[in-house]
Amino acid sequence: MNDLVVLNRVENEDKQYIVFHIDKESFGIDISVINSIIMVPEITSIPKSPEYMKGVINLRGHVVPVMSLRKRMNYVEENINKDTRIIVLNLENEEMMGIIVDDVKAVMNIANSEINEPSPFLKKEDSFISGVGRKDDELISIFEVGRLTA
Repeated sequence: MNDLVVLNRVENEDKQYIVFHIDKESFGIDISVINSIIMVPEITSIPKSPEYMKGVINLRGHVVPVMSLRKRMNYVEENINKDTRIIVLNLENEEMMGIIVDDVKAVMNIANSEINEPSPFLKKEDSFISGVGRKDDELISIFEVGRLTA
């Protein structure tokens, strides 16, 4: 009986997500994998890299690769402006990677019970989205960070 209570508590547990926009769509990333959020500095390009890899930046003495999330998701190229941000993610083996997003909206608490599976018509291995959260009247697609680098 005690196990059921623990399972129920985990199911309704809130997680914090950074909510950002790509092409007016809302997306979220679990705050536990985020290192920092920065304005877009000068990016040094890398020859012969995939089109979605914008290059590298120097972040506090670390060379961090930067990906255009728009290009990775097959949207049109971003126009970098005053709202554009790079979200620096902590990956495995203490590596970091930056993703360029249109803007960062807020930190939101979303309960596990408010997150549904993405469309049954999508194959999980082909999608960057692990679920769709509902907060008020807004739908927020939850990113599976590990799939971005695969």
